[in-house]
Amino acid sequence: MFAAIAAAEADDGAGENEVLLLEKNEKLGKKLYITGKGRCNITNASDMEVLFSNVVTNAKFLYSAFYACDNQRVIDFFEKNGLNTKVERGNRVFPVSDHSSDVIATLQKVLKEKKVKVMLHTEVKSLLCENAFPPMEYITGVELMDGTRLPADKVIVATGGFSYQTTGSTGDGYRFARELGHTVTDIRPSLVPFYTVEPYVTQLQGLSLKNVEVRIYDGKKLLYDEFGEMLFTHFGVSGPLLLSASAALKPKFTEKKLSMTVDLKPALSEEQLDKRLLREFEEAKNKQFKNSIGGLFPAKMVPVMLELSGIEPEKKVNEITREERLSFVKLIKAFPMTLNGLRDFNEAIITKGGVKVKEVNPSTMESKLVKNLYFCGEVLDLDAMTGGYNLQIAWSTGYLAGNSAGQ
Repeated sequence: MFAAIAAAEADDGAGENEVLLLEKNEKLGKKLYITGKGRCNITNASDMEVLFSNVVTNAKFLYSAFYACDNQRVIDFFEKNGLNTKVERGNRVFPVSDHSSDVIATLQKVLKEKKVKVMLHTEVKSLLCENAFPPMEYITGVELMDGTRLPADKVIVATGGFSYQTTGSTGDGYRFARELGHTVTDIRPSLVPFYTVEPYVTQLQGLSLKNVEVRIYDGKKLLYDEFGEMLFTHFGVSGPLLLSASAALKPKFTEKKLSMTVDLKPALSEEQLDKRLLREFEEAKNKQFKNSIGGLFPAKMVPVMLELSGIEPEKKVNEITREERLSFVKLIKAFPMTLNGLRDFNEAIITKGGVKVKEVNPSTMESKLVKNLYFCGEVLDLDAMTGGYNLQIAWSTGYLAGNSAGQ
Protein backbone atom coordinates (compact mmCIF):
# COMPACT_ATOMS: atom_id res chain seq x y z
CA MET A 1 0.00 0.00 0.00
CA PHE A 2 2.78 2.40 0.95
CA ALA A 3 4.76 1.53 -2.21
CA ALA A 4 1.65 2.11 -4.37
CA ILE A 5 1.04 5.51 -2.76
CA ALA A 6 4.70 6.52 -3.27
CA ALA A 7 4.59 5.35 -6.91
CA ALA A 8 1.41 7.34 -7.55
CA GLU A 9 2.89 10.46 -5.95
CA ALA A 10 6.21 10.28 -7.81
CA ASP A 11 6.33 12.51 -10.87
CA ASP A 12 7.88 10.97 -13.96
CA GLY A 13 7.44 14.22 -15.88
CA ALA A 14 4.74 12.72 -18.10
CA GLY A 15 1.76 13.38 -15.86
CA GLU A 16 0.29 11.05 -13.25
CA ASN A 17 1.52 7.48 -12.95
CA GLU A 18 -1.08 4.79 -13.42
CA VAL A 19 -0.66 2.45 -10.47
CA LEU A 20 -2.29 -0.95 -10.08
CA LEU A 21 -2.23 -2.73 -6.71
CA LEU A 22 -2.80 -6.52 -6.95
CA GLU A 23 -4.01 -8.24 -3.76
CA LYS A 24 -4.80 -11.96 -3.62
CA ASN A 25 -6.89 -11.63 -0.43
CA GLU A 26 -10.48 -10.42 -0.22
CA LYS A 27 -9.32 -7.22 1.49
CA LEU A 28 -6.19 -5.11 1.99
CA GLY A 29 -3.92 -5.20 5.04
CA LYS A 30 -4.77 -8.60 6.55
CA LYS A 31 -1.33 -8.91 8.12
CA LEU A 32 -1.28 -5.29 9.27
CA TYR A 33 -4.60 -5.98 10.99
CA ILE A 34 -3.04 -8.47 13.45
CA THR A 35 0.22 -6.61 14.16
CA GLY A 36 0.81 -5.33 17.68
CA LYS A 37 -1.94 -7.67 18.98
CA GLY A 38 -4.43 -5.85 16.74
CA ARG A 39 -3.27 -2.38 17.82
CA CYS A 40 -0.62 -1.95 15.10
CA ASN A 41 2.75 -0.76 16.39
CA ILE A 42 3.24 1.62 13.42
CA THR A 43 6.89 2.47 14.05
CA ASN A 44 9.36 3.38 16.77
CA ALA A 45 10.00 7.02 17.66
CA SER A 46 13.65 6.54 18.73
CA ASP A 47 16.52 8.27 16.94
CA MET A 48 18.23 6.84 13.86
CA GLU A 49 21.04 5.21 15.82
CA VAL A 50 18.54 3.19 17.85
CA LEU A 51 16.61 2.28 14.68
CA PHE A 52 19.73 0.89 13.02
CA SER A 53 20.88 -0.91 16.19
CA ASN A 54 17.57 -2.80 16.32
CA VAL A 55 17.90 -4.15 12.79
CA VAL A 56 19.25 -7.69 13.13
CA THR A 57 20.04 -8.55 9.49
CA ASN A 58 21.64 -6.29 6.84
CA ALA A 59 21.23 -2.96 8.65
CA LYS A 60 23.70 -1.21 6.30
CA PHE A 61 21.51 -2.02 3.30
CA LEU A 62 18.75 0.13 4.85
CA TYR A 63 20.80 3.33 5.01
CA SER A 64 19.22 4.98 1.91
CA ALA A 65 15.73 3.68 2.68
CA PHE A 66 15.69 4.85 6.31
CA TYR A 67 16.91 8.31 5.33
CA ALA A 68 14.52 8.59 2.34
CA CYS A 69 11.57 7.86 4.61
CA ASP A 70 12.39 7.94 8.32
CA ASN A 71 10.13 7.23 11.30
CA GLN A 72 9.11 10.89 11.66
CA ARG A 73 8.01 11.00 8.03
CA VAL A 74 5.86 7.91 8.62
CA ILE A 75 4.26 9.46 11.72
CA ASP A 76 3.66 12.72 9.79
CA PHE A 77 2.07 10.79 6.90
CA PHE A 78 -0.52 9.19 9.19
CA GLU A 79 -1.13 12.35 11.25
CA LYS A 80 -1.57 14.46 8.08
CA ASN A 81 -4.10 11.96 6.77
CA GLY A 82 -6.22 12.05 9.91
CA LEU A 83 -4.81 9.25 12.09
CA ASN A 84 -3.75 10.48 15.52
CA THR A 85 -0.80 8.62 17.04
CA LYS A 86 0.68 8.20 20.52
CA VAL A 87 4.06 7.06 21.86
CA GLU A 88 4.18 4.33 24.50
CA ARG A 89 6.86 2.54 26.55
CA GLY A 90 9.99 1.78 24.53
CA ASN A 91 9.12 4.62 22.09
CA ARG A 92 6.58 2.39 20.33
CA VAL A 93 4.11 4.36 18.21
CA PHE A 94 0.43 3.31 18.07
CA PRO A 95 -2.79 4.86 16.75
CA VAL A 96 -4.56 6.72 19.59
CA SER A 97 -7.63 4.55 18.87
CA ASP A 98 -5.62 1.33 19.49
CA HIS A 99 -7.21 -0.12 16.31
CA SER A 100 -5.05 -1.43 13.48
CA SER A 101 -8.13 -1.17 11.25
CA ASP A 102 -7.75 2.65 11.45
CA VAL A 103 -4.21 2.38 10.04
CA ILE A 104 -5.52 0.30 7.12
CA ALA A 105 -8.46 2.69 6.57
CA THR A 106 -6.03 5.64 6.39
CA LEU A 107 -3.91 3.89 3.76
CA GLN A 108 -7.04 2.95 1.77
CA LYS A 109 -8.26 6.54 1.86
CA VAL A 110 -4.92 7.80 0.46
CA LEU A 111 -4.84 5.04 -2.20
CA LYS A 112 -8.25 6.28 -3.36
CA GLU A 113 -7.13 9.93 -3.36
CA LYS A 114 -4.06 9.02 -5.43
CA LYS A 115 -6.28 7.10 -7.91
CA VAL A 116 -4.50 3.81 -7.33
CA LYS A 117 -6.57 1.00 -8.85
CA VAL A 118 -6.91 -1.85 -6.33
CA MET A 119 -7.71 -5.35 -7.61
CA LEU A 120 -8.75 -7.76 -4.83
CA HIS A 121 -8.97 -11.58 -5.21
CA THR A 122 -6.16 -11.22 -7.75
CA GLU A 123 -3.34 -13.74 -7.39
CA VAL A 124 -0.20 -13.41 -9.49
CA LYS A 125 1.13 -16.60 -11.08
CA SER A 126 4.40 -15.23 -12.46
CA LEU A 127 6.29 -12.12 -13.54
CA LEU A 128 6.76 -11.59 -17.28
CA CYS A 129 10.17 -10.77 -18.70
CA GLU A 130 11.89 -10.08 -22.00
CA ASN A 131 15.56 -10.34 -22.79
CA ALA A 132 15.98 -7.07 -24.65
CA PHE A 133 19.26 -6.07 -23.03
CA PRO A 134 21.37 -9.25 -22.96
CA PRO A 135 22.47 -10.49 -20.53
CA MET A 136 19.89 -8.48 -18.58
CA GLU A 137 16.17 -9.13 -18.77
CA TYR A 138 13.54 -6.51 -18.13
CA ILE A 139 10.02 -6.74 -16.73
CA THR A 140 7.04 -6.46 -19.09
CA GLY A 141 4.18 -7.28 -16.71
CA VAL A 142 2.55 -10.08 -14.73
CA GLU A 143 0.50 -13.17 -15.44
CA LEU A 144 -2.45 -13.92 -13.15
CA MET A 145 -3.60 -17.35 -12.00
CA ASP A 146 -6.45 -17.32 -14.58
CA GLY A 147 -3.97 -16.74 -17.42
CA THR A 148 -4.70 -13.01 -17.81
CA ARG A 149 -1.60 -10.99 -18.70
CA LEU A 150 -1.30 -7.44 -17.38
CA PRO A 151 1.37 -5.30 -19.06
CA ALA A 152 3.48 -3.05 -16.79
CA ASP A 153 6.52 -0.81 -17.13
CA LYS A 154 7.59 -1.51 -13.55
CA VAL A 155 6.70 -4.21 -11.03
CA ILE A 156 7.18 -3.95 -7.25
CA VAL A 157 7.16 -7.21 -5.29
CA ALA A 158 5.72 -6.46 -1.82
CA THR A 159 4.41 -9.89 -0.88
CA GLY A 160 5.79 -10.11 2.66
CA GLY A 161 7.52 -13.17 4.06
CA PHE A 162 6.38 -16.63 5.10
CA SER A 163 4.91 -16.02 8.56
CA TYR A 164 1.20 -15.96 9.50
CA GLN A 165 0.36 -17.79 6.28
CA THR A 166 -3.38 -17.45 6.87
CA THR A 167 -2.93 -13.76 5.96
CA GLY A 168 -1.59 -14.67 2.53
CA SER A 169 2.17 -14.65 3.22
CA THR A 170 2.82 -17.97 1.50
CA GLY A 171 6.23 -17.18 0.05
CA ASP A 172 5.07 -16.14 -3.46
CA GLY A 173 7.66 -13.36 -3.57
CA TYR A 174 10.51 -15.82 -3.00
CA ARG A 175 9.26 -17.92 -5.92
CA PHE A 176 9.01 -14.88 -8.24
CA ALA A 177 12.55 -13.87 -7.25
CA ARG A 178 13.99 -17.37 -7.77
CA GLU A 179 12.28 -17.77 -11.16
CA LEU A 180 14.06 -14.60 -12.31
CA GLY A 181 17.48 -15.76 -11.14
CA HIS A 182 17.61 -14.17 -7.69
CA THR A 183 19.14 -15.92 -4.68
CA VAL A 184 16.81 -16.43 -1.72
CA THR A 185 18.66 -17.06 1.55
CA ASP A 186 17.45 -19.75 3.97
CA ILE A 187 14.22 -18.65 5.57
CA ARG A 188 13.18 -19.43 9.14
CA PRO A 189 10.72 -18.09 11.71
CA SER A 190 11.79 -15.12 13.82
CA LEU A 191 10.24 -13.20 16.72
CA VAL A 192 8.75 -16.54 17.67
CA PRO A 193 8.21 -18.45 20.97
CA PHE A 194 10.32 -21.41 22.18
CA TYR A 195 9.47 -24.96 23.18
CA THR A 196 10.71 -26.10 26.61
CA VAL A 197 11.43 -29.57 27.98
CA GLU A 198 10.39 -29.41 31.67
CA PRO A 199 6.84 -30.52 32.60
CA TYR A 200 6.61 -27.84 35.32
CA VAL A 201 6.67 -25.08 32.65
CA THR A 202 3.21 -26.11 31.44
CA GLN A 203 1.94 -25.85 35.05
CA LEU A 204 2.74 -22.14 34.78
CA GLN A 205 0.74 -21.66 31.55
CA GLY A 206 -0.72 -18.15 31.23
CA LEU A 207 1.56 -16.64 33.87
CA SER A 208 3.30 -13.43 32.79
CA LEU A 209 6.44 -12.28 34.62
CA LYS A 210 7.49 -8.63 34.48
CA ASN A 211 10.89 -7.15 35.38
CA VAL A 212 12.81 -10.42 35.21
CA GLU A 213 16.21 -11.15 33.68
CA VAL A 214 16.53 -13.97 31.17
CA ARG A 215 19.87 -15.61 30.35
CA ILE A 216 20.32 -18.22 27.62
CA TYR A 217 23.39 -20.47 27.48
CA ASP A 218 24.90 -22.99 25.11
CA GLY A 219 26.77 -25.09 27.67
CA LYS A 220 28.70 -22.44 29.64
CA LYS A 221 28.66 -19.88 26.82
CA LEU A 222 26.25 -16.99 27.47
CA LEU A 223 24.32 -16.26 24.25
CA TYR A 224 21.63 -13.83 25.43
CA ASP A 225 21.03 -11.71 28.53
CA GLU A 226 18.11 -9.27 28.69
CA PHE A 227 15.73 -7.71 31.21
CA GLY A 228 11.96 -7.39 30.67
CA GLU A 229 8.78 -9.43 30.37
CA MET A 230 8.10 -13.09 29.57
CA LEU A 231 5.13 -15.44 29.39
CA PHE A 232 4.65 -19.17 30.12
CA THR A 233 2.51 -21.07 27.59
CA HIS A 234 1.12 -24.61 27.13
CA PHE A 235 4.23 -25.54 25.10
CA GLY A 236 7.01 -23.39 26.56
CA VAL A 237 7.91 -19.71 26.82
CA SER A 238 6.99 -16.55 24.92
CA GLY A 239 6.64 -12.80 25.56
CA PRO A 240 8.90 -9.89 24.48
CA LEU A 241 12.12 -11.29 26.03
CA LEU A 242 11.87 -14.65 24.26
CA LEU A 243 10.63 -13.24 20.94
CA SER A 244 13.67 -10.94 20.89
CA ALA A 245 15.93 -13.88 21.79
CA SER A 246 14.65 -15.83 18.76
CA ALA A 247 15.76 -12.95 16.52
CA ALA A 248 19.07 -12.36 18.29
CA LEU A 249 20.30 -15.98 18.39
CA LYS A 250 22.15 -17.36 15.37
CA PRO A 251 20.22 -20.08 13.46
CA LYS A 252 22.67 -22.84 14.52
CA PHE A 253 21.75 -22.23 18.18
CA THR A 254 17.97 -22.24 17.79
CA GLU A 255 18.10 -25.78 16.43
CA LYS A 256 19.74 -27.30 19.53
CA LYS A 257 18.87 -27.62 23.22
CA LEU A 258 19.88 -24.53 25.20
CA SER A 259 19.69 -23.88 28.92
CA MET A 260 17.86 -20.82 30.17
CA THR A 261 17.65 -19.21 33.60
CA VAL A 262 15.25 -16.56 34.85
CA ASP A 263 16.32 -14.20 37.61
CA LEU A 264 13.00 -13.65 39.40
CA LYS A 265 14.43 -10.87 41.62
CA PRO A 266 17.04 -9.07 39.47
CA ALA A 267 16.93 -5.92 41.62
CA LEU A 268 18.42 -7.82 44.58
CA SER A 269 21.87 -9.39 44.90
CA GLU A 270 22.09 -12.91 46.39
CA GLU A 271 23.12 -11.35 49.72
CA GLN A 272 20.21 -8.91 49.75
CA LEU A 273 17.80 -11.65 48.76
CA ASP A 274 19.13 -13.89 51.53
CA LYS A 275 18.54 -11.09 54.06
CA ARG A 276 14.99 -10.67 52.77
CA LEU A 277 14.38 -14.42 53.09
CA LEU A 278 15.71 -14.36 56.66
CA ARG A 279 13.22 -11.57 57.48
CA GLU A 280 10.32 -13.50 55.85
CA PHE A 281 11.33 -16.68 57.69
CA GLU A 282 11.69 -14.79 60.99
CA GLU A 283 8.11 -13.50 60.69
CA ALA A 284 6.84 -16.99 59.81
CA LYS A 285 9.18 -19.11 61.94
CA ASN A 286 6.44 -21.40 63.28
CA LYS A 287 4.78 -21.85 59.89
CA GLN A 288 5.43 -24.66 57.45
CA PHE A 289 7.74 -23.80 54.52
CA LYS A 290 4.89 -24.20 52.00
CA ASN A 291 2.90 -21.47 53.79
CA SER A 292 5.75 -19.00 54.14
CA ILE A 293 6.73 -18.14 50.56
CA GLY A 294 3.42 -16.86 49.17
CA GLY A 295 4.58 -13.24 49.39
CA LEU A 296 7.63 -13.88 47.20
CA PHE A 297 6.01 -15.21 44.01
CA PRO A 298 2.76 -15.19 42.02
CA ALA A 299 0.40 -17.90 43.39
CA LYS A 300 0.89 -20.13 40.31
CA MET A 301 4.64 -20.29 40.93
CA VAL A 302 4.52 -21.37 44.57
CA PRO A 303 3.96 -25.13 43.96
CA VAL A 304 6.72 -25.19 41.31
CA MET A 305 9.18 -23.35 43.56
CA LEU A 306 8.37 -25.78 46.41
CA GLU A 307 9.00 -28.74 44.08
CA LEU A 308 12.32 -27.39 42.76
CA SER A 309 13.59 -26.21 46.16
CA GLY A 310 14.09 -29.76 47.46
CA ILE A 311 12.90 -28.54 50.88
CA GLU A 312 10.11 -30.58 52.49
CA PRO A 313 6.91 -28.46 52.11
CA GLU A 314 5.74 -29.42 55.64
CA LYS A 315 9.08 -28.52 57.23
CA LYS A 316 8.85 -25.76 59.84
CA VAL A 317 10.59 -22.59 58.69
CA ASN A 318 12.79 -22.48 61.84
CA GLU A 319 14.14 -25.93 60.94
CA ILE A 320 15.38 -24.93 57.47
CA THR A 321 19.18 -25.13 57.32
CA ARG A 322 21.43 -22.35 56.03
CA GLU A 323 22.42 -24.59 53.06
CA GLU A 324 18.77 -25.14 52.15
CA ARG A 325 18.06 -21.42 52.38
CA LEU A 326 21.07 -20.44 50.23
CA SER A 327 20.17 -23.08 47.66
CA PHE A 328 16.63 -21.58 47.55
CA VAL A 329 18.17 -18.12 46.96
CA LYS A 330 20.09 -19.58 44.01
CA LEU A 331 16.85 -21.05 42.60
CA ILE A 332 15.14 -17.64 42.78
CA LYS A 333 18.12 -16.00 41.05
CA ALA A 334 18.35 -18.70 38.35
CA PHE A 335 15.01 -20.46 37.76
CA PRO A 336 16.02 -23.21 35.28
CA MET A 337 14.53 -24.33 31.95
CA THR A 338 15.70 -26.09 28.80
CA LEU A 339 14.82 -24.56 25.43
CA ASN A 340 14.12 -27.12 22.75
CA GLY A 341 13.71 -25.24 19.45
CA LEU A 342 11.37 -22.61 17.99
CA ARG A 343 7.66 -22.75 17.19
CA ASP A 344 6.79 -22.64 13.48
CA PHE A 345 5.95 -19.95 10.90
CA ASN A 346 2.29 -19.79 11.95
CA GLU A 347 3.35 -18.11 15.19
CA ALA A 348 6.34 -16.17 13.89
CA ILE A 349 5.80 -12.41 13.76
CA ILE A 350 8.36 -12.13 10.96
CA THR A 351 10.50 -14.20 8.60
CA LYS A 352 14.28 -14.28 8.80
CA GLY A 353 15.93 -14.61 5.37
CA GLY A 354 14.67 -13.67 1.91
CA VAL A 355 15.85 -12.15 -1.36
CA LYS A 356 19.59 -11.58 -1.12
CA VAL A 357 20.18 -7.84 -0.66
CA LYS A 358 23.48 -7.90 -2.61
CA GLU A 359 21.31 -8.45 -5.72
CA VAL A 360 19.18 -5.34 -5.02
CA ASN A 361 20.23 -1.70 -5.38
CA PRO A 362 19.94 -0.17 -1.87
CA SER A 363 19.39 3.37 -3.23
CA THR A 364 16.36 2.42 -5.36
CA MET A 365 15.27 -1.12 -4.31
CA GLU A 366 15.57 -2.13 -7.99
CA SER A 367 16.84 -5.59 -8.86
CA LYS A 368 20.42 -5.65 -10.14
CA LEU A 369 19.54 -8.69 -12.27
CA VAL A 370 16.23 -7.68 -13.87
CA LYS A 371 15.50 -4.13 -15.04
CA ASN A 372 12.33 -2.42 -13.76
CA LEU A 373 11.79 -5.03 -11.02
CA TYR A 374 11.70 -3.77 -7.41
CA PHE A 375 11.52 -5.50 -4.03
CA CYS A 376 10.45 -4.10 -0.65
CA GLY A 377 9.58 -5.20 2.86
CA GLU A 378 9.83 -8.63 4.38
CA VAL A 379 10.41 -10.47 1.08
CA LEU A 380 13.98 -9.10 1.36
CA ASP A 381 16.57 -10.61 3.70
CA LEU A 382 15.91 -7.98 6.38
CA ASP A 383 14.58 -8.35 9.91
CA ALA A 384 14.62 -6.46 13.19
CA MET A 385 13.71 -6.69 16.86
CA THR A 386 10.18 -6.27 18.13
CA GLY A 387 9.01 -2.70 18.86
CA GLY A 388 7.85 -1.19 15.53
CA TYR A 389 11.17 -1.67 13.74
CA ASN A 390 9.98 -4.27 11.22
CA LEU A 391 7.09 -2.08 10.10
CA GLN A 392 9.51 0.85 9.72
CA ILE A 393 11.56 -1.37 7.36
CA ALA A 394 8.33 -1.99 5.39
CA TRP A 395 7.42 1.71 5.15
CA SER A 396 10.95 2.84 4.28
CA THR A 397 11.70 0.21 1.63
CA GLY A 398 8.12 0.46 0.30
CA TYR A 399 8.42 4.21 -0.07
CA LEU A 400 11.85 3.99 -1.76
CA ALA A 401 10.73 1.24 -4.17
CA GLY A 402 7.52 3.11 -5.05
CA ASN A 403 9.21 6.46 -5.45
CA SER A 404 12.06 5.01 -7.55
CA ALA A 405 9.69 3.06 -9.80
CA GLY A 406 7.42 6.10 -10.13
CA GLN A 407 10.25 8.34 -11.29
